[in-house]
Amino acid sequence: MAQEKNEKEVESGPTSVPKAMPVLPLRNSVFFPRQVMPLTVGRESSIKVIEEASQGEGLLVIVAQTDESIEKPKETDIHWFGTLAKILKTFTLADGTRSVLVQGIRRVQLISILHAEPYIRAVVREREDIQSEGMEIEAMATNLKSLFKKAVELSPNLNDEQLSIILNINEPDAIADIIASALPVSVPEKQQVLESVDVRKRLELTMLILTKLVQKLELGTKIQSEVQEEINKSQREYYLREQMKAIKKELGEDEGNVDQNELKKRIDDARLPEEALKVVTREAKKLSQMNQASPEYTVTRNYLDWILDLPWSVSTTDTLDIGKAREVLDRDHYGLQEVKKRILEYLAVRKLKKDMRGPILVFVGPPGVGKTSLGRSIANALGRKFVRISLGGVHDEAEIRGHRRTYIGALPGRIIQGLKKAGSINPVFVLDEIDKVGQDFRGDPSAALLEVLDPEQNFSFSDHYLEVPFDLSKVMFIATANMIESVPPALRDRMEIIEIPSYVVDEKLHIARRFLLPKQLEEHGLKPDQLEIDDETLRAIIEGYTREAGVRNLERRIAGIARGAVREIAEGTRERVVVKKDSLTRYLGQQKFFPEVSERINRAGVVVGLAWTPVGGDILFIEATQMEGNGKLILTGQLGDVMKESAQAALSYIAANARKLGISPDFRSKTDIHVHVPAGAIPKDGPSAGITMLTALTSLLTGRLVRNDLAMTGEITLRGAVLPIGGVKEKVLAAHRAGVKTIILPERNRIDVDEIPKAAFEGGHTIQFHFVKEMSQVLDLALLSEEDSRKQEMSRLDLQPLAIN
Repeated sequence: MAQEKNEKEVESGPTSVPKAMPVLPLRNSVFFPRQVMPLTVGRESSIKVIEEASQGEGLLVIVAQTDESIEKPKETDIHWFGTLAKILKTFTLADGTRSVLVQGIRRVQLISILHAEPYIRAVVREREDIQSEGMEIEAMATNLKSLFKKAVELSPNLNDEQLSIILNINEPDAIADIIASALPVSVPEKQQVLESVDVRKRLELTMLILTKLVQKLELGTKIQSEVQEEINKSQREYYLREQMKAIKKELGEDEGNVDQNELKKRIDDARLPEEALKVVTREAKKLSQMNQASPEYTVTRNYLDWILDLPWSVSTTDTLDIGKAREVLDRDHYGLQEVKKRILEYLAVRKLKKDMRGPILVFVGPPGVGKTSLGRSIANALGRKFVRISLGGVHDEAEIRGHRRTYIGALPGRIIQGLKKAGSINPVFVLDEIDKVGQDFRGDPSAALLEVLDPEQNFSFSDHYLEVPFDLSKVMFIATANMIESVPPALRDRMEIIEIPSYVVDEKLHIARRFLLPKQLEEHGLKPDQLEIDDETLRAIIEGYTREAGVRNLERRIAGIARGAVREIAEGTRERVVVKKDSLTRYLGQQKFFPEVSERINRAGVVVGLAWTPVGGDILFIEATQMEGNGKLILTGQLGDVMKESAQAALSYIAANARKLGISPDFRSKTDIHVHVPAGAIPKDGPSAGITMLTALTSLLTGRLVRNDLAMTGEITLRGAVLPIGGVKEKVLAAHRAGVKTIILPERNRIDVDEIPKAAFEGGHTIQFHFVKEMSQVLDLALLSEEDSRKQEMSRLDLQPLAIN
């Protein structure tokens, strides 16, 4: 019934289109009215559509598929707006497919599908165009022709024949249809134009699609032009290079020959050892047979460049004038007599024995005492090149020995790189911070240094990259370290250790006057007469604003004064700045450090000890107090196990000798004792505070005060013997800086004091040393009598003794 109703509706319409038509789905294309197009029909359903249409008037409806991949389209797989077409001619090909020439007549719309098997048959109706007239429509049609002409010029898919057809058409609707059918655009865009019954809208849509296409074509042409220009340029350059090669070849100046000739000349000039010459000759021959575009060519060439750039036989002449060398060393550094003595001895031997191997020294001392700069001064004194590498934080063995050539970006190690940079086989080579070398899964750099720093082995040092022995025996290696203990024993054994002690106040004063102040005046653009700082002021800066073993902070403080002076001169408030002791606060702020030894030793149970640190010596206050309790010993101040044991040993000694010391034998049962070492955030350990702790506890329990100008260090036994300790030089210099006048040391450390240069104490206060074997000697020297203790206590409280007549 539904089919009959639809057929009646079509019959009653104002159109002469048949009421039911066979439908031919078209893949990947849209068929327009007025278009003539050959179609190749291969699907069985499509062949039946052609056969049925051919039996009648040759009419059929052509629609576009929504998905071209579907082999048997159904009503949901086609667009319901198509074109009524007439078959003009049919051909049957050899493979059974049909070739059909069809012509579009008018737009039609499917109303309903009658059946989809064996082919689609549908009820259709004609859709008449909604015509528009006027100058605007004519202008749009003319603009479309112009755009299409431009598209033909730019697109390889459009031709002049299509343009000729368009130019000869005047109907706007026909112009839009024919242009849309010819454009290489997508099916949805073409379908949109086909479904536009309104001629004005059809023209607008066609114009929009054509404008986009022209813009894409113009952009593509521009890109193509740029690419072609670049290609032409490359081809031209290639052609010119080839011509140049040909010309050079004719002249006997081939690039490969020139390169080989240059390489041969460099090999002859390098004066290589026999083994290195053999390797270089072999690699050069291999290089001559390689293509220059090969990656292996670059690797081999870099290898040869490295070998030929090394100073195999280039050396500087040593300045063997010992007097001049001494003058250079004294000019650059104040003090450091032991180091200067060692260098002058080397020069003296070198003067007599020309083939002497370079010494391997290690300067050990706190930061800021001039270890690294001393290496540069030695190079200047000897007239040698200077090389410095920092080993701090190095974890990779390849940093010393280099990488194998098989790795991409391989390079020699830092030793070989430094020698290439120096351009000499006998430089002064400083290995800075050797005590901070680390190790991980990449190897142990300190193990690689064993060969470098061994005078018996380094004449044939092997770098992994070079794979050729290199003679390092003429290099003067100088290592620097803050702590020699962290250097591996095997490496330490290969070096001559020279300890550089902390500076005392008088040495710092000389350094500031001779080196630091002139340097800061120059760096801040000041003339010598524009800033004046006298010795008293410099001493006040050293004692009140710095507390260090070296002079780095002292230099910073002098720089701060120089900046302040520059500002005052620049502002016009002064032409010349004279800095006195009482005006330091204007430039450096309030005083940072105070001599507190005598101020803190004003009660029983407080003693000054001496400690060693990686950055020099320091003083250590040990305080003890007691309270009611049951004999507990409380220890605070981040003390290590050894230091805690020293406190236990000291308390046991006092308990065993209580009557002799004038202490109640039952003191442990009635009191708790608390020992504290201030600067509690800093870990402390070691046995050298033993006599200090024992003295503090004895002072506390007897009520006798300790002398306020005294410091001590030493290990104790339960029997009261005083054992030797280490770091004497640093500890003594720390006591000197703190203003201590008397030091108690173990007897067996007397030799260490004798090694401290007497010049260290010149210009400052003198220190009296007491050397002891037993704790009884320590207590006799350190503790005041009861009467003197009472006077010192009253002096602290500012009390006068009561006179009774």
